Amino acid sequence: MRWISDEWQDYEVLDASGGERLERWGEHVLVRPDPQVIWNTPRTAPEWKYYDARYIRSNTGGGRWSDHDLPDRWQIRYKDYLTFHVKPMNFKHTGVFPEQAANWDFIREQVTGAGRPVRVLNLFAYSGGATLAAAAGGAEVFHVDASKGMVAWAKENAAASGLAAAPIHWMVDDCAKFIQREIRRGRRYDGIIMDPPSYGRGPGGEIWKMETSFYPFLQEVGKVLSDQPLFVIINSYTTGLAPSAVAYASDSVFAQRFGGSTQAGELGLVVKASGLMLPCGATGRWTP
Repeated sequence: MRWISDEWQDYEVLDASGGERLERWGEHVLVRPDPQVIWNTPRTAPEWKYYDARYIRSNTGGGRWSDHDLPDRWQIRYKDYLTFHVKPMNFKHTGVFPEQAANWDFIREQVTGAGRPVRVLNLFAYSGGATLAAAAGGAEVFHVDASKGMVAWAKENAAASGLAAAPIHWMVDDCAKFIQREIRRGRRYDGIIMDPPSYGRGPGGEIWKMETSFYPFLQEVGKVLSDQPLFVIINSYTTGLAPSAVAYASDSVFAQRFGGSTQAGELGLVVKASGLMLPCGATGRWTP
């Protein structure tokens, strides 16, 4: 299964070769490393010579932006309902994962098609793309992330998208602890989205490791689903974790209780120069 995010106007992968991708973010062209790009094809796109910034990895870890000719931040839009602030960050990131647009459309469609009030929980919510998609569909959304700075950034994206007044609850919290409190409160959700890290630390120093923390966490998450759930989306950028593993874990928790099944596969972006799909992580979508 593949879901390709090919309806962007303000973003495109111009080319990909030799461990790097050449991208247009609005009016600005960036070169960023990508470990999936294991081929080394001729770099014929002229933007390889005229980019605005390039991220160079360090041999000791991390890296830096070189040839930097960018504003502090700028905006890009997705379709007619989402606007994001973009800026060059540490570890090559920009604050947006464009391949997630396929999930944003799915989330919005699920919410608008429900025909009833919908409550959505977004865990490890980052800069809020999924949160805003759910809110744009009319859902009440609980946005949870351990980083105060990322939650503030997501709020800015909500305002830029015309969703400042939407019923979004912004939570700076450790996701595992938040779930335990929600279980005790008895609050339930019709849709749940999560993008767990391979490794991370919560605000109180809590350690998260995908290989040991994820499945027990998933079992707890199942306890906060409503009696009429719409979907659960699990994203993973953990190297070596197959989409089928995501599907198996998801089905063993959600399908066992509610029925339905998990569709899992790759998220991807079209490379303009070749027309091929650049793989960009795994995702699983459970529906009842």
